[in-house]
Amino acid sequence: MDYFTDFNMTLEKLFGSNNTEKKMETVSQALEVLLVAAQRQDCLTVGVYESAKLMNVDPDSVVLCVLATDEEDEGDIALQIHFTLLQAFCCDNGINILRVAGMGCLAELLEEDSTGDKNGNEPRDLHCILVTNPQVQPLQSLALDNISSFCEESRCSNQWVPCLEMHDR
Repeated sequence: MDYFTDFNMTLEKLFGSNNTEKKMETVSQALEVLLVAAQRQDCLTVGVYESAKLMNVDPDSVVLCVLATDEEDEGDIALQIHFTLLQAFCCDNGINILRVAGMGCLAELLEEDSTGDKNGNEPRDLHCILVTNPQVQPLQSLALDNISSFCEESRCSNQWVPCLEMHDR
C-alpha cells in the first residue's frame, strides 16, 4: 500500500471492518473505565468554559479531551466554534482528543441528572470533559494507555480527532 498517495485511508482499510468494530468497542469500554476512575479521583473537569480555563492555566496536566455531542448539537454554531478552538489548543499542546456521540450515555456513566442537583444548580455541561493527571499521584491506567494508543493510531492515519459512539450500558 502506498501511504503517500492514499490520503483517504481509514481504520477499516487498515484493520478490516470486523477488527475496527472490535477496536472501537474496546476503546469505548476503556473510555468508560477511565472516566469513572478519573471521576472517583477528582481528575475530571466538566464543561466547555471550565475546560478552556484549565487548559489556559495548566495544559500539562491534561491527558485527554473528550468532546461530546448528539445529533441536535450539530447545528449549534457556538458549540462547534468552541470545539474548533479546543481541538486546536489540544493539537498545539499534544493533548489526545476524542469526539464522542452519546451525551445520554455519558450522563448515565457519570451519574449526572439532566435536571440539575438537589441544590437547584444547573446540570453540568458534558460537551467537554478533560481528564487530568495529578502531579502527586499520576494516573496509571491500562484504559488511558489503550485510548492514547488509539489516538496515536488515528493520527498516523490522518484522523486527528477520532470519533466514538457511546452505547447504552
